[in-house]
Amino acid sequence: MNYIEPAGKSFRKTILALFLGSFVTFADLYSTQPVIPVFAKQFGVSPAVASLTLSFATGTLAICLLLVSFFSENIDRKKIMGTALTLSALLSICVSFIQDDLYILIAIRAVQGAVLAGFPAIAMAYISEEFHPKSLGYVMGIYVSGSSIGGLAGRLIVGVLTDHFSWNIAIGSLGALSLIISLVFWWMLPPSQHAVRNKISLSRIKNSLINNLRNTRLVLLFGMAFLLMGSFVTVYNFVGIPLMGPPYHLSQTLIGFIFIIYLVGTFSSTWMGKLADQFSRRIVLLSGIAIMLMGALLTLLGPLLLKIMGLALFTFGFFGAHSIASSWVGRLAKKSEKAQASSLYLLFYYAGSSVVGASGGLFLMKFGWSGVISAVSILIILAAVCAMMVEKVKIAQ
Repeated sequence: MNYIEPAGKSFRKTILALFLGSFVTFADLYSTQPVIPVFAKQFGVSPAVASLTLSFATGTLAICLLLVSFFSENIDRKKIMGTALTLSALLSICVSFIQDDLYILIAIRAVQGAVLAGFPAIAMAYISEEFHPKSLGYVMGIYVSGSSIGGLAGRLIVGVLTDHFSWNIAIGSLGALSLIISLVFWWMLPPSQHAVRNKISLSRIKNSLINNLRNTRLVLLFGMAFLLMGSFVTVYNFVGIPLMGPPYHLSQTLIGFIFIIYLVGTFSSTWMGKLADQFSRRIVLLSGIAIMLMGALLTLLGPLLLKIMGLALFTFGFFGAHSIASSWVGRLAKKSEKAQASSLYLLFYYAGSSVVGASGGLFLMKFGWSGVISAVSILIILAAVCAMMVEKVKIAQ
């Protein structure tokens, strides 16, 4: 097959386009995360309720991922991804016009999450189909690094502009930037060449779903995605609240700059993805999870510098583990079912973001930051168990 290979002319152009698409997806999706404390204050609600601006977006994205993968197989993958990015950017601009109704904001965010479903599941399938299998770990690492930089840029832009102007101007500005980048994506990405075209059939959809869920190794990776992403979003949803209170009293701008830590995820996703191509995926994956746990525990310490170091380790481990697990799904799934397997992985991934991310606010209210980290630590340990079982199942088969 004529794969896109590192030596080919289109390799850099294609991975840059995928990087930019991932950038827009995560910048738009998590744009409300840094202003959850602002929403709580402005709309007179608890942090848990304010976090629904994020949880509803990730929840509808999770639900729609599977639908998109099944009902889009006769449409060029580039068109699906490009349309998703463009509509999401326009919806961010719409969000910026909301003044006093939190529930309309949540509703628009829910629609935005559904629209964004057209990018991540299709992008993972595109990567696994168009690039040579030997470079999958590296390419997936670049793709995931786009999510870390997008998450950083979105949070930083929104955090800083909110402090100096308002959250409306902040999210509207991000929407305008996302629209420009989405147009660049349309121009740069080559159309898909190796996608398997199938007629839409309920029986085939059911069989594909059953086949993926019968694969124990895939199910363990799906569970790992739920646990790790739920832990990650919970920490970042609520870390700003204790940092804005005593003894730190950080401003919204400084809280926004904390998200610069996402840059370590840009490095770890690519570096650890490449290591997984060369060495044992299981060992590298478990190393990422262990680093994530150590970082979470470090945030329990009082000094601000140690908390930031803990967040850096936590972020480093998460993005590294995610890049390995997501590329592993592409390797384990059957060729004709890669899009569905990727969608199931991301369904669990974003379901973790939605369910665990929202419930983390309850732990914060009842037990404080130590309660949040205790819950997160249990989830990370369970994810490590899943990683070890994937290897055991592989040997048993």
